[in-house]
Amino acid sequence: MTPDQYCEKKAAASGSSFYYAFRFLSPERRRAITALYAFCREVDDVVDEISDAGVARQKLGYWRQEIEALYDGNPAHPVTRALALGVKTYGLDKHDLLTVIDGMQMDLERTRYATWDELSQYCHRVAGVVGWMSAQIFGYTDPRTREYAHTLGMAFQLTNIIRDVGEDGQRGRIYLPLSDLVPFGVQQSDLLLGTPSRGFVDLMRLQTARAQALYADAFAALPRADRQAQKPGLMMAAIYQEVLHRIETQNFPVLKKRVSLSPIKKLMIALTVWLKP
Repeated sequence: MTPDQYCEKKAAASGSSFYYAFRFLSPERRRAITALYAFCREVDDVVDEISDAGVARQKLGYWRQEIEALYDGNPAHPVTRALALGVKTYGLDKHDLLTVIDGMQMDLERTRYATWDELSQYCHRVAGVVGWMSAQIFGYTDPRTREYAHTLGMAFQLTNIIRDVGEDGQRGRIYLPLSDLVPFGVQQSDLLLGTPSRGFVDLMRLQTARAQALYADAFAALPRADRQAQKPGLMMAAIYQEVLHRIETQNFPVLKKRVSLSPIKKLMIALTVWLKP
């Protein structure tokens, strides 16, 4: 199996919305973005799948070494070998890749965020920076596109947090800012035990409004000159916003189930955006 095939398999197995948007790119850009996505999945899996925090830290240390090896010209892992295309052709920055690992390490060090400002730092590291790198691979001419890509990444991450409240609670994690819980009378135990309280829906409406504001800010920041090149991100945004819409119209059942779209629905949304002028 070649490094590119390894990354393709990793991306396809995740069933992520990102995978459907990648299908519309040129072969070279698709290879580069798939390698970046596979890297994000690899380091995220370290935190999600390794229960021993010490072992997980060692594994993240391994990935830091692999990124250093990548920029020294001798990566060993299939993912970092595949990432070489993104580094050489699209100028992916070593600091950005290491920042993603820093974000994943935050999951080993804390399970709560007191305020939105604190959570924003986490979202910046695990998603905003990925937005920057994705925009580089997709291509842009106006530096304002970086602002769009970063804000869109933040919106994606908050959407994930909203969708995964129940699953994260089962792992003992709460990503919703604790300061947001207080006005609605929601207790941390409600989220950890999956017990909807009276104020839970209003709490989630607040989070949804914050996410929608991030989407609006991202779209407003995207220069028209780069809209065509950045369409993969716009496809992902349309898919994510549809998930958010379904969560809201179902009155936020996220403590009990994961709301998702079928593969064909994701593909149809992506195609609709791709065909839009």
